[in-house]
Amino acid sequence: MDRYDLLYRLYEEYETDTLRDLQNFVDLFPPVDSRVALEYWQDASDELAARKRDIAADFDAGDAVAEIAARATREQTFTALDLHTKYRESVNALVLDVDETLRSAGRTDNEIPRETLHLLTELHEAGVPIVICTGQTLENVKGFMIQGLGTELVHSGSFSIVYEAGTGVFTPGHGSDTKRLLYDSLDEDVREVFSLVRSRVLTAAPEELRRSVHLQGNEFNVTLKPNFDVGSEDAEAVIDEGLVYLIDLLGRAVAETVEGVGDVGIEARGDDSGDPQPSAEWARAYYAAADPEIEAVLKTAGAVPTRAAASAPEAVRTLFDRIDVGYYHADAAEIGSLDLDKPTGVREALDVLGIENPFVLVMGDSKSDLRVMTWAESADAGIAAAPRHASESVLSHVRSTDELVYEPGDAGSVLRVVSVLNRLGEW
Repeated sequence: MDRYDLLYRLYEEYETDTLRDLQNFVDLFPPVDSRVALEYWQDASDELAARKRDIAADFDAGDAVAEIAARATREQTFTALDLHTKYRESVNALVLDVDETLRSAGRTDNEIPRETLHLLTELHEAGVPIVICTGQTLENVKGFMIQGLGTELVHSGSFSIVYEAGTGVFTPGHGSDTKRLLYDSLDEDVREVFSLVRSRVLTAAPEELRRSVHLQGNEFNVTLKPNFDVGSEDAEAVIDEGLVYLIDLLGRAVAETVEGVGDVGIEARGDDSGDPQPSAEWARAYYAAADPEIEAVLKTAGAVPTRAAASAPEAVRTLFDRIDVGYYHADAAEIGSLDLDKPTGVREALDVLGIENPFVLVMGDSKSDLRVMTWAESADAGIAAAPRHASESVLSHVRSTDELVYEPGDAGSVLRVVSVLNRLGEW
């Protein structure tokens, strides 16, 4: 009997829903100081073990089949079987975004669900390293990952954090490689642009904008965050305004950095007439052409450039080519280095972890995560999954590959697929 027929028989002949409920109860039962509750847990554990023994006795690969039935739905199991048939690979690392990927403010009170944390722990204990890949600061993400997964796992030597969308990599337990500051490798002119923008981003901002945003505490990237609830109308308004301001400020910094171009203007937003300086126009035109979302914000804000990006000096355009402007609706506006994107950080993390032939699960929701997904596909290095509310470009990629789209707050469903996929690889 082939695997398909065997697994079909498993889900037809056994009460797998009950088995899964028992497994979830045993795994996720909270620590309580109650004799009655502990007895109830023990009864459930005994029934779970008995049901697994019945399945194991009825199949050649009994223990593996019983574990699959206890941890995955029919749909999840057959999705894993399809992936196994297609790739003939097991996942040897998890590459995971956090906000709106592992956790979702709409469904999980902005906390990573206990089920997801438990599944991550199980996969890690099974030998699958975890790479958290985020735009957040190192200290922030390290703190809540320790809170969720525990100090021992985070400092296990097989856990890494790619932070600020790839500007640095933190992998505890690896000596001199524990922290790689990737931005130190950038050319001096790129570092100078970021230094100029960072030094002016708040002090040069219009007063109302300055009161409405704050600067995220990054090591290198420059990120404006709203002083309002993320996703709110107020946050949308200030981030849209902040995006235009940040682009103009970037244009000025690039022009000042390039020799012979720095006389295009003094103020980032324009001269006394209120018209934007050439450097701002160049930046607006360049980044509008690169990103339809940015173009739409500029149109709505009445900041459509009258100059074409091609009118900028070649040296200016060359610097623009190396600097990314990120727009996250009602959440953030930022600049980062295209030489230090998430794929660069992920490759560095995998190098520190000693994973020479990666086949990773990439989970994310934004354009920066899409770059990691695209890298994984082009390098035959993994598969991609995304929540249903992810950006359309991300969903398009995921649907065109393996259709691993999940509901907000339900990252655990994809982790269950990976768990079965890896068990099939060992079968």
